[in-house]
Amino acid sequence: MSLTWTEILGFATGALCVWLVASQHIANWPIGIANNVFFIVLFTQAKLYADAGLQVVFIALACYGWWTWARGGGPGRVLPVRRTSRVEWIWLLVSGAAGVAVLTVLLARMTDSNVPFWDALTTCLSLAATYGQCRKRLESWWLWIAADLVYIPLYAYKELYLTAILYVGFLTLCVLGLRGWRRDMALAASAPAGALK
Repeated sequence: MSLTWTEILGFATGALCVWLVASQHIANWPIGIANNVFFIVLFTQAKLYADAGLQVVFIALACYGWWTWARGGGPGRVLPVRRTSRVEWIWLLVSGAAGVAVLTVLLARMTDSNVPFWDALTTCLSLAATYGQCRKRLESWWLWIAADLVYIPLYAYKELYLTAILYVGFLTLCVLGLRGWRRDMALAASAPAGALK
């Protein structure tokens, strides 16, 4: 595939969105929705159907995340960064494994995808990471890192080279986001009660 304006705009909005998430800026949500729209078009053209469908789910999750970040900390409070609970991990692992299995079969049987497993895997990792991002779970960054490590060669294989480069940038921003959220969580834990309003 040759470079298109859709891929360029996806690159720009995606880079800005991840930087805003790492900075815990609420504007990441509307910028992310714009990014999702560009990627719906791009991934459909590249026959990455699960990734294209995932963008629709991302738009719904972005609306939820936007609301959660604005209201989830309670009146006058910012939603704090927290760790993923054991129950959340169990739910994410079971639903993720089931999702990968079902999506792989559907993509292999019902589409002309030549990478059904990898498309399914990245889709389910991204959904789990987005859930964590919506709830400001620290470990969401680890899930994004795992997804990006698969996305980079997948997009290169699909000749989406600019998008592959974007995901190298995402990977770097994920590491920075992980460090920043970990620092903020440690500061919140050491602050006196009521000091973080």
